[in-house]
Amino acid sequence: MSLKNKLESLLFVATKPLSLGKIAELTGAAEAEVKAALEELKKEYNDSKRGIQLVTHHTKAQLMTSPESRSVVEAYLRDEQFGELTKPSLETLTIVTYRGPITKPELEQIRGVNCSLILRNLMIKGLVEANEDKERMLTVYTTTFDFIRYLGIREVNELPDYDKLSHHETLEKVLTLNQEKPEEENA
Repeated sequence: MSLKNKLESLLFVATKPLSLGKIAELTGAAEAEVKAALEELKKEYNDSKRGIQLVTHHTKAQLMTSPESRSVVEAYLRDEQFGELTKPSLETLTIVTYRGPITKPELEQIRGVNCSLILRNLMIKGLVEANEDKERMLTVYTTTFDFIRYLGIREVNELPDYDKLSHHETLEKVLTLNQEKPEEENA
């Protein structure tokens, strides 16, 4: 595989600009070779009327959509990010909002189904974020500042019935019972 092909593949999958040093490290090529190959690719992409272009800035490079494609890309991203949420997504988002920070197993216990894909989609939409709970050594999910801003509130406890729903007795019992079961089974 040629260096240009490797560069094209790396830049295609990269979610952020890649430095010449990182590209050289990944491809095993010298930085000068990477720079020359990037210039060739840049001419191929930027001199034609393609939907993507190669952008370089200082010592970094990234594939981006062309300015001519802006409207169609924005429409797609807007629909992808802000399109309607499904009922399962709304249920999950509500639980994360009222019960967060919450672990995936706790969320799945409440909903009764696997929530991996829904959590992933909510994170892509920028509504939920994952953080590490250092004490429990687990990933916990909470809503984002963008979601709170979108709702037009300053904090989640301003939501209707927040105190009542965020500490509901039945949910507390269910979650407590589930945490005790593995310990009892091991005894």
